[in-house]
Amino acid sequence: MSVKQRLNHSVSQKLDRLADQIQLPPSTVVAGRLVRMVGMTLEVVGTFAPVGSRCHIESEKNAPIEAEVVGFHDDRLFLMPIGDTQGLSPNAKVVPVPGGVKVKVGSAMLGRIVDGSGQPLDELGPMDVKDEVLLSGRRINPLNRAPIEAPLDVGIKAINGLLTLGRGQRVGLMAGTGVGKSVLLGMMTRYTNADVVVVGLVGERGREVNDFVRNNLGKEGLKRSVVVATPADDPPLMRLHGAMLATAIAEYFRDQGLNVLLLMDSLTRFAQAQREIALAVGEPPASKGYPPSVFSKLPQLVERAGNGSEGSGSITAIYTVLAEGDDQADPVVDSARGVLDGHIVLSRDIADSGRYPAIDIESSVSRVMVDIVSKEQLSLARRFKQLYSTYQQNQDLINVGAYRRGTDSEIDTAILKYPVLNQFLSQQIEEQFSVKDSMTELQHTLS
Repeated sequence: MSVKQRLNHSVSQKLDRLADQIQLPPSTVVAGRLVRMVGMTLEVVGTFAPVGSRCHIESEKNAPIEAEVVGFHDDRLFLMPIGDTQGLSPNAKVVPVPGGVKVKVGSAMLGRIVDGSGQPLDELGPMDVKDEVLLSGRRINPLNRAPIEAPLDVGIKAINGLLTLGRGQRVGLMAGTGVGKSVLLGMMTRYTNADVVVVGLVGERGREVNDFVRNNLGKEGLKRSVVVATPADDPPLMRLHGAMLATAIAEYFRDQGLNVLLLMDSLTRFAQAQREIALAVGEPPASKGYPPSVFSKLPQLVERAGNGSEGSGSITAIYTVLAEGDDQADPVVDSARGVLDGHIVLSRDIADSGRYPAIDIESSVSRVMVDIVSKEQLSLARRFKQLYSTYQQNQDLINVGAYRRGTDSEIDTAILKYPVLNQFLSQQIEEQFSVKDSMTELQHTLS
């Protein structure tokens, strides 16, 4: 080793010993300063905080602005504001908040409408909630989850009879815009038998939030519900937290031994919020503009729903998934299909024909149906799908008169039964069919 190398090594050792001597205790919080703001991304130097933690930033207003650490590079932290950024200025003081991100929850939230941070939006005063849970939830050992054994009555005969859902199942409601997702979701909200309903309205128009609460939930439905609303004009981090908060509230009630119905509209807006955050901190896009972190966030959110451990409650989750341009190969749709326990596809062609709900029976599936229904119902459902599919495959020949009766007995039966098959799939908004009523209708349709 040369003299120069020995000297550098000695200096390095002395600096290391000096750093150990002046190391701050773990409880000490060092404030940093805001040095740059590009779009919604804030760059901070002079402080340290783990990804996912919160910081308070001084502003010209009275209250500090809350932000979350979403990334880092060298000695810089990347923060994303949770609320309004009005009042931020260069070199503003940034103070990390120790501890994980926790939210207050409790039974007093029933009948209330809150934002993504859990603050009331309904102007009904503060809520007396004292219990705290982590916003990110807690992971359940998959071997400790209770199996899905009981059917769930959603009040829709096409779903009850042909796509039976189980208590604790996670289902996607997939469709393009204006095909009836929100209306069908509202019907399931009113008719499903659950102890508590948690509704997450993520990235929707403000008008739709009010319409959903007034028209779909109503006063009676709101009494057993908690609504978390983060409209489209909220920052992306707030929209992300809206979905996480709705799930955390559902987890809280599940741990109380209750059966919870979690409705989220929509999973696509959650993915888009994560895309905005990831692109802002420099993550490269991977599939149609979506960075890889989006496809890791989706299962992390979805896996929090479902049945809890033996003896606890359940979360039956229904997520709407927006298929942009009616493309069922959209990356978010495809990813959601892979992590959910089933999917219900709504067809624009069926909606344009005037049949509602516009459920595409051929493209929809419930992966737990075979385990929770009787052999008789399973046989009837398969026979229904066979006849419906046979008619659809030969519809062009039938419509132009190219098919002659008597050529194929199965096609003859499908032609004869098609009007009643179509009638079974139709349902008015104010109509409700229990599982028993749906079975009776199904038997009558195929008799």
